[in-house]
Amino acid sequence: MFALTATRKLVLAAAVLAASVVIQPAAQPALAASEVSAVVNRTAITSTDVGRRVAFLRLQRQKADAKTAREALVDEALKRQEISRVKMSVSTEDVDKAFERFAAGNKLSVAQMSQILDKAGVGVEHFKNYIAVQMSWPRLVNARYGGSRGRMSSQELVTRMMENKEKPVTTEYFLQQVIFVVPPAKRNAILAKRQKEANAARSKFPGCEQSKDFAATMLDVSIRDLGRVLAPELPADWKPLIEKTADGGTTGTRVTERGVEFLAICKQRQVSDDLAAEVVFRAEDLGKEKKGAPDPNDKKYLDDLRSKAQIEYR
Repeated sequence: MFALTATRKLVLAAAVLAASVVIQPAAQPALAASEVSAVVNRTAITSTDVGRRVAFLRLQRQKADAKTAREALVDEALKRQEISRVKMSVSTEDVDKAFERFAAGNKLSVAQMSQILDKAGVGVEHFKNYIAVQMSWPRLVNARYGGSRGRMSSQELVTRMMENKEKPVTTEYFLQQVIFVVPPAKRNAILAKRQKEANAARSKFPGCEQSKDFAATMLDVSIRDLGRVLAPELPADWKPLIEKTADGGTTGTRVTERGVEFLAICKQRQVSDDLAAEVVFRAEDLGKEKKGAPDPNDKKYLDDLRSKAQIEYR
């Protein structure tokens, strides 16, 4: 979804992080009293935030001055606000699991990783906030720009099909999203209960045609028709669950920012029409992009947010 995937970028960051702190394990001095360093659309960035980002940049062996850190945090604030606006954030569970993978990938326990971050002056919360944005932002870019650098023209599509000698085949899914809503204020109190309810509902799911009547028999359950989705367009966090689910079945549940969800596979079939061909070719092109090459859509989206934002530096 972007040139250097969120997972790879964060794993690299974590690898550098662990190596750096092992070499320089001394604790950082306590941060001074916090002051407002910048305000982004009424959201304050404090000097404490800047100090933590300076420490994080240092561990990544990047330029680590206050100005660079503050600009990185301004960009991050804009992204976080947009992620919140369109409700496309990864869940707390996703972030925690990513944090666990980073620790394990560096042969550290979660406690050891947390200790390293604290000693370095970064802190676990700051690092997890960074992870959440890095995992969520590519979804927005992909949704806004269609996961490609532009639609193929008819001529380009014909040329690719001639080169390929046949139309590519992919799987077409018609999906419904079943959401057991968990209000943020009640998340800690009822999340486990809602997950149990969602898992029980899967075995009783009557099919997509009767799903809305089924949801009406339960408290705070909503149904969203997702329509036609081709295999290369499946979100990475749902793709493995969808691909192993039979036609007419339901996926396993996932905890998200909305609550507990599962997807119903209303119908699936193999297709080879022009739209399917274009989606497959775009996915192939994205997979072949040079590693580390910047995605211009990422910058375009962020520049647009900056142009409309109220940013005040203190």
